[in-house]
Amino acid sequence: MSAAPASATISLTLRVWRQAGPGQPGGFEGHRLERLSTDLSLLEALDLLNDRLLRAGQRPISFEHDCREGICGSCGFLVNGQAHGPQAATSVCQLYLRRFRDGDTLTLEPWRARALPLVADLTVDRGAFDRIIAAGGYCSVNTGSAPEANACLIGRDQAASAFDAATCIGCAACVASCRNASASLFVAAKLAHLGQLPQGQPERSRRARAMVAQMAAEGFGGCSSHLECEAACPKQISADWISWMRRELRGG
Repeated sequence: MSAAPASATISLTLRVWRQAGPGQPGGFEGHRLERLSTDLSLLEALDLLNDRLLRAGQRPISFEHDCREGICGSCGFLVNGQAHGPQAATSVCQLYLRRFRDGDTLTLEPWRARALPLVADLTVDRGAFDRIIAAGGYCSVNTGSAPEANACLIGRDQAASAFDAATCIGCAACVASCRNASASLFVAAKLAHLGQLPQGQPERSRRARAMVAQMAAEGFGGCSSHLECEAACPKQISADWISWMRRELRGG
């Protein structure tokens, strides 16, 4: 698909899932937006639509957002059935309208997973992720004041590998794209971050068991290695970390 030229305008139809709350009836609602700058992000297009709805006395579309720089993980929904939309390594807040063709219809719907219950419209409750993190606990080693930077030697490759895992923003695209609604990529990335650094060693085994158990308790499915999570991840976190997590559970 060829992108629209820079500084052009585009007209789109947004087919948005509308549901006032859990247990309420829901359905798709179409809205036509004309002559939008292709330099706008999809979230900015939703802002314009919400402004129009508010001026008409209608309920605005609920969607999550915060930094709008692709680093906080707050935003996220399905665009034409794809988590975060058609552009690889991109969160939906960084998905610009120049990625689409004039006249396109975009179907927007929330993450679909039992463990991520709907709040309203495009917003889901990702509290399960917070509870998984809490189950992992913290690094209990008393480090005192900030240590001298070179006191704890960490190899460059080791640090880079830990950082790769730490880039997970917890957006839940991995869950939404998985046929089993598994959170394995999220949990594996969080475990691999601390598990590769000296500070994470004291609770390493306990942390892995606790977080995986909490993942199951929250109702997430198991991993069946279809790798859709890796394809949908806006930070391109490798599914190899899931294998790493399984080895952790077996004791390394």
